[in-house]
Amino acid sequence: MGQGAPGGCLVSEGVEVHQAVFRLLGPLEVQVGGEALRIGGARQRTVLTMLLLASCRVVSVDALIEAVWPNGAPTTARNQIAICVAGLRKVFKDTVGVNELILTSHPGYILNPLEHRIDAVDFQDRVGQARELARGGQAAEACEVFSEALSLWRGRAMDGVTGHHVEQEAVRLEELRLDVHEEYAGLQLQLGRHHTLIPALTALVAEHPLREQARAHLILANYRAGRRADALNVFREGRRLLVDELGIEPGPALQGLHDLVLQDSPELSQPATQLAQPMAANVPAQLPGDSASFTGRIKELSSMDRMLDERLGQSPLTIAAISGIGGVGKTALAVRWANNVAARFPDGQLFTDLRGYDEKDDPVPPATTLDRFLRALGVPAQQIPADPGDRAALYRSVLGGKRVLIVLDNARSFQQIRPLLPGNGRCCVLITGRDVMGEMIGDYAVLQIGLQSMDPEEAAALLGEVAGDHRIGADPASTARLGELCDRLPLALRIAGARLAAKPHWSVRSLVSRLENQRRRLDELSPGEGGVRAGFRLSYRDLSAAARQLYRRVGLLNVPDFAAWVGAALIDADQMDAENLLEQLVDAQLLEVATASGPVTRYRFQDLLRLFAWEMAQAEETQEERGAALERAYGGWLALADAARLLTYGGDAAISYGQVERMALDPELMEELLADPMEWFESERSALTDVIEQAAGSERSAYAWALTQNSTPLFEVRNYWEDWRSCAEHSLRAAELAGDRLGEAAMLRSLGTLAIYRRDYREAWGWLTRAAPLWDQLGEVHGKALALRSLALCARFFGDLEGAARDARESLECFREAGDGAGESHVMGLLAQVEMERGNLAVGIALCTEAIAKSREAGSVRGENQNTYRLAEALLRLGDLTKAEQTCATVLRLTREGGDRLGEAYALRGIGEARWRQGRSADAEAVLAEALVAAREVQDRFLQARISLDLACALALRGEARAREPLGLALEAFTELGAAEWQRRAEEMARAVDLADPPGLTPQGLAALLEG
Repeated sequence: MGQGAPGGCLVSEGVEVHQAVFRLLGPLEVQVGGEALRIGGARQRTVLTMLLLASCRVVSVDALIEAVWPNGAPTTARNQIAICVAGLRKVFKDTVGVNELILTSHPGYILNPLEHRIDAVDFQDRVGQARELARGGQAAEACEVFSEALSLWRGRAMDGVTGHHVEQEAVRLEELRLDVHEEYAGLQLQLGRHHTLIPALTALVAEHPLREQARAHLILANYRAGRRADALNVFREGRRLLVDELGIEPGPALQGLHDLVLQDSPELSQPATQLAQPMAANVPAQLPGDSASFTGRIKELSSMDRMLDERLGQSPLTIAAISGIGGVGKTALAVRWANNVAARFPDGQLFTDLRGYDEKDDPVPPATTLDRFLRALGVPAQQIPADPGDRAALYRSVLGGKRVLIVLDNARSFQQIRPLLPGNGRCCVLITGRDVMGEMIGDYAVLQIGLQSMDPEEAAALLGEVAGDHRIGADPASTARLGELCDRLPLALRIAGARLAAKPHWSVRSLVSRLENQRRRLDELSPGEGGVRAGFRLSYRDLSAAARQLYRRVGLLNVPDFAAWVGAALIDADQMDAENLLEQLVDAQLLEVATASGPVTRYRFQDLLRLFAWEMAQAEETQEERGAALERAYGGWLALADAARLLTYGGDAAISYGQVERMALDPELMEELLADPMEWFESERSALTDVIEQAAGSERSAYAWALTQNSTPLFEVRNYWEDWRSCAEHSLRAAELAGDRLGEAAMLRSLGTLAIYRRDYREAWGWLTRAAPLWDQLGEVHGKALALRSLALCARFFGDLEGAARDARESLECFREAGDGAGESHVMGLLAQVEMERGNLAVGIALCTEAIAKSREAGSVRGENQNTYRLAEALLRLGDLTKAEQTCATVLRLTREGGDRLGEAYALRGIGEARWRQGRSADAEAVLAEALVAAREVQDRFLQARISLDLACALALRGEARAREPLGLALEAFTELGAAEWQRRAEEMARAVDLADPPGLTPQGLAALLEG
């Protein structure tokens, strides 16, 4: 996203995108390009308001739930919050054109600061600017900015949005507005603008009659305007209200002003003067020097600037807490920002390294830090109390009323920093530490900054600062890869840059080559006893024994992310205990939350942290312990994949996995995870493919082919053919090397099935003719049934209908013997199709009807869809076109619900054929065009050719010369695929259709050609 452009727009890659402007100072309103945008119902408005109020801070899902349902939330609250957020994202994507306005960030959501403006933030920014001008003696300029700030208000803040937190914030903003009105009035009185001030002050006092400061300003304005009686009347009315409603007399300031009016005191004729502030005896300036190579972190610096402008000088105390893993640049960011804003703290800047995570020294006690700070603030040593509590009290007293910036670097815990926090809101405290200090939240207004890896551009800039822009810019691709290998951690990047700077004869590619070796990477980035490894070691050292064990064992897995059940399997522990340990690792910045949506939270490593965990596992675990942990995890994936396969395909036939076993998982956990089996497969897709590759390269290769076999529903339904091929080929090689004949047979059949899906029947025939004898030798009836079914498909494609029927009937008997009802229904449908193509329509329809019933009995939704489509094809051959179209429409609805894009394409094709056979060529063309898009998406060339042939029929019936193009494409595809029977039909159609002078073809004539 580019920088702000005139007119409230953003510029991104040459495309103008309007920035969203959120207005909270009145009823909630969103404007895009000057136009109001409608936000949905009350829940969406509450969720959006909560995110806006947090500005650059994460709002937890729990906080959103409490805001939306203050009197108790339903059990579906988390899902409903996710739906609200999804709805908001869609609104802003469609209108503003941005995809990342609302970001997911554990434990909830955060607004992207680059994508929006908030009037409440603008208001507070302007108030801060005006106050700074006023303190500098620029009253006229301050008045102008105060006026701009107040003009942003349109009514009661967030009017119409409910919720305790929202209402609290509305009250705070209203109080601030009134304070600003009074400050603005005071400045106008200084400038002699009392005449113009009276109407606004009169309205303000009428609206808020108990605010004594506003009433005092109105008294003074009236007096200076020569309206002495009015001034006294304003006082009398205020006194009456205070006595009647509160039972108190006016305060000393108001009473004193009243006395001055009665006396016609000369003091009232002069603008009020500010009291001179005494210079501090000691003004500490302890900030370290800024890093010359600091780059990036623009978003974080901006949020800290805004935090300061919003809260400085107000209550509560301003605190920013920067957390992150060692080496992520917490101290560098803190020092950069502190130096940037040091001038705004005229009473001094304090800095200390609390050594919270030091390899040799213990954390610095609070009493020691207090002693140093008090001395720096000018307190004589003999006056510093020995008692820690008294020392902290004196520290707060010394800081009272002062504006001091306090940087507490490398903090270990809240207990270490609590005594170091001032008691007033004129100071600012900046804390860095590895852990998120949740104890502060609630008692303090804390801006939490969870520092993550740098973005690619920032990483390249940092490398350029250290190694030289000319070297980094010479090879952008290698520079990007170097950043990835360093996890874009500033410490690792600086070390890499320094190595390049010290080796001018090395290219960036040379260093990349050294770091590509995973076993050497930490060595390269950990010179001497320091560097990346040393920082990781400190975080690891402070974990509990159980958390260290889990961290080590998760490092054994080569997966991009994982769910909590994997952690439980690795350490053979209860699911809840594993989740607690994983959260400890997240808090210690050793793991990240990958996704927090859906039924389970998923976690992930940065690559360098995973390498360190693997090193610790090699050093502290035996080979037997490591192997057993991996087998439990692999067995858990196998149990879930096996169950997900059965839920997707139906049936209950047991599959033999040879020597490997499924891990027994908690039935309730399995039910929760597999509520939607295809979504579970999708969430585990990357993990499954990586686990399969890892297992295939080890002595546990049987898990590889077992997982590949059970992942077939994912590969088939979602058309992940490259994943399928890669997993099956890795598993086949591993099985061959291990002499695992069962695994070899399973993967030969799997590759044959994949080839059928890719419409390469010649390749499929080669794989399957190798697999079938192996199943016979092994005595595996179920495996033989699957292989024969696929061989029947090949024979049908080649036009060998007799051979296809023979193989299909033998496969059917094997499925019955194995007790696989879902497999039986599938091959029964195939046999029905073959019989129809042989001209046995009655037999085919009877088999189709039986196959549909069998699919339902086996619980195979996909099988039922396929067999229902085959019934529709039979109805087409019978000429019952209306029923055929209705049947295909049913299939279309079911396949769309199941996300089966291939099944959707088949259903659309059937509808298209039914329509052109009825003479509805235009309707047929529209639906066939849609079918062609779906077939191209799933890369099914044979189906594309079938659809093209139907499209040619629809166009030819309308006498359209452009029928030539789809007909030619179909003929070319059938020829290349070796589909001899369909090639012949296409050729006959081409001869029968005179495209230059259409002979008036009939639907019946074209149907006869296509049916052979």
